[in-house]
Amino acid sequence: MRKTDHLGGITAFVTTAQHGSFTAAAERLGLTKSAVAKSVARLEARLGLQLFQRSTRRLSLTPDGERFLESSQHAIEILEQAEAELTSHIVEPAGRLRIDLPAAFGRQRILPHLLNVLRHHPNLAITVTFSERFVDPIEEGIDLVVRIGELADSSGLVARRLTTQKLVICASPDYLQLHGVPQQPADISQHHCIVGLRRNQPKNWLLKNPDAEITRLIPPATHEFADGDAMLAAVRAGCGLSQLPRWLVGEDLANGKLQEVLNEHAGAEMPVSALWPKSRQLLPKIRYIVDILVKAAEDGLLD
Repeated sequence: MRKTDHLGGITAFVTTAQHGSFTAAAERLGLTKSAVAKSVARLEARLGLQLFQRSTRRLSLTPDGERFLESSQHAIEILEQAEAELTSHIVEPAGRLRIDLPAAFGRQRILPHLLNVLRHHPNLAITVTFSERFVDPIEEGIDLVVRIGELADSSGLVARRLTTQKLVICASPDYLQLHGVPQQPADISQHHCIVGLRRNQPKNWLLKNPDAEITRLIPPATHEFADGDAMLAAVRAGCGLSQLPRWLVGEDLANGKLQEVLNEHAGAEMPVSALWPKSRQLLPKIRYIVDILVKAAEDGLLD
């Protein structure tokens, strides 16, 4: 059997272990479920070991599988690092780049810059997903992530701060006329509130007190949306108060479609960062895109 077949089996095994099923691994690798399962079975036959416990409901690693996964992942990281070092002198971005972006911010602020790069670099191909959930680039095989919020979970990643989102609390004039204007943070508990729905993240608003200290307030989660554009639509429709980034609502505030409240408590910010696995930090396609985004942030194009 050729050594490349061995590597293919290891890749199929690692991807299956990371994603929990042959179906998910097949989707990630662009293969059929049968091809992935057969590749893993050939690997097990060659090793003379069972790597997965198989049932009709789920796959789970055997003790041998857990040990082999750890060493296989380490070997793949070494190969990725070797590729990165070999191609570090190349300036032209090429190959496929997998990127995950926050939904509203990604579409409105990041995607235009990516599309401009594609127009000038035909050898670069991108796969872009939009989500508000936590994404682990290492586990999910994503090259570059743009994330909004603090980075308490950035172990194993390289992080580059791009910009910050300035937050404001606002509502439609119709809503405020009907329900009143909150005069102090405590009044928020008496209002309908529109909050972002993000898995494993607290639903709180950031307020600045008179001493310029940031405090966290948990608003009533009357309406929850996992998308900034949907939150904005709900605020425009008079469904309640919401804390949203100024770049998203600035035009509506200027033309009177929305009204800012609790202005004296505004000024809190959320960091926006680019993250990528340490093992891929030298890849030209990642470095090039990050440099483009850093330059856009410096020019104020991400605000």
